[in-house]
Formats: sequence, C-alpha cells, structure tokens
Amino acid sequence: MKNNLSKILNIFIALVALVGAILFIRIFMEDSTAIETNMEVQNSVISPIIWFSTSLLYLAIGIAVIMSIGNLIKNPESLKKTLFGLVALGVILVLAYFTGDSLAVTDPQGKILPGGEAGSSVNQWVSTGIWYSIFLGIIAGGFFVFDLVKGLIKS
Repeated sequence: MKNNLSKILNIFIALVALVGAILFIRIFMEDSTAIETNMEVQNSVISPIIWFSTSLLYLAIGIAVIMSIGNLIKNPESLKKTLFGLVALGVILVLAYFTGDSLAVTDPQGKILPGGEAGSSVNQWVSTGIWYSIFLGIIAGGFFVFDLVKGLIKS
C-alpha cells in the first residue's frame, strides 16, 4: 500500500512540475513589453500560471487541514495538546487586543491618513496584530534562551 501511494505521489509531483514548467516557459516565450502592456497577452500567459498556483495552494491547505484533523482524531493525547495550544494563543490574542490602541494613523506631517481615523476597527486590529507578533516573539525568545541555558547546563 505504501509503495503504491509513493508511486502515485511521485507521478502527481512530476505532473505538477511538468505543468508548472510549461506555464513558466510560456511566459518567457512572450515579449516582456507585450506582457506589461497588452491585457490579452497577460490573460493568456500570466492568468493560467496564477490560477494553477492558487489551485495548488488551496489543494495543499485542504490536504494539510484534512490530514491534521485526521491525525488529531486518531491521537486523543495530541488533541489535548492542540486544544491547550489554541487556548494559549487565544489568551495571547485577547491580551494583544486590549494592549493595542485605535489611535488615528498620521503621516509624517501629522495629517490623518484616509481611513486612519481614531477609533477605527482596522486600526485596532492592526495594532493587535503588531502586539500579538511582539508577544509571540518575546515568548519564542524566552524559550530559545531557556533551551540554550538548559543545553549549557547539561554539557
């Protein structure tokens, strides 16, 4: 069974690579100025590779989600760890949301940018995303230092 699956996967990878190579070569066969200026050439050459890439991305996301859910169902201990991790990320997100602000977004001259009014929910979520990244970076740095110190002590 594993051997057959490996063969099917290798054939699929070869087909994806072949289609990608053909679409990529088609782009290089066209004149670069025609690609930049002619909408018909763009639609006939660029659109297929964008559609193909997007389809592969969605396929990869779908397979990853399905395989992850299947693995979580088969392994309940892993499900507990995953739920704990999601709860921890949720707590950090709530903390980042309340840490973030929704002040007006201004340019270097102090003028409020269009859509950057004070109290905007977009401003709040952008600030939340920045704080969320900072918090996760601090936590990751702490674990890195902890692991480094632990490794030095064991040596």
